[in-house]
Amino acid sequence: MTEIRTASLHRVTAETDIRVAVNLDGKGEAKVSTGIGFFDHMLTALARHGMLDIEIAAKGDLEVDFHHTVEDVGIALGQAVRQALGDKRGVRRFGHALVPLDEALAEVVVDLSGRPFLAWSVTFPTEKIGVMDTELFEEFFRAFSMAAMITLHVTQKTGRNSHHIAESAYKATARALRMAVEFDERAAGLIPSTKGVL
Repeated sequence: MTEIRTASLHRVTAETDIRVAVNLDGKGEAKVSTGIGFFDHMLTALARHGMLDIEIAAKGDLEVDFHHTVEDVGIALGQAVRQALGDKRGVRRFGHALVPLDEALAEVVVDLSGRPFLAWSVTFPTEKIGVMDTELFEEFFRAFSMAAMITLHVTQKTGRNSHHIAESAYKATARALRMAVEFDERAAGLIPSTKGVL
């Protein structure tokens, strides 16, 4: 298929101002600026390993904490992915990946189900990576899965280093999402559900 699936949106609240653009059929290019260095690093990895082109420009109340910015970027990115997917006709729907980073290993399973759900089984040995609270990774993935209307299971198989654990989770999500949104030549033009809608 030659369809190029893109979406862009501008989300503004009293706490954040976020612009997002997504190309599901991209080259893995990222232009990301959230004001949170490690978060930018993770979003760039999501783009590169998911072969998504992602642009994110976020301004948030970082003087309060990073929670609003991280969560709202997840919401905006999820909404953009959902828009870009359209009716999901012809996609594989399911994706799965196991990705290591040194001692850390993450497993991620994605279902473009239309039923938002996050199953999060990840623990971090430290409360922060740099200046970013590690508890915010769960908030990002929850916001993303709810807004994208996908089922997302993120499971830490092993890991002792917080940086490695987080990065393996983002890279595994990227690879699983890449698989799920790809077109399936055998299912061209079909909605991948017995319900006829996702």
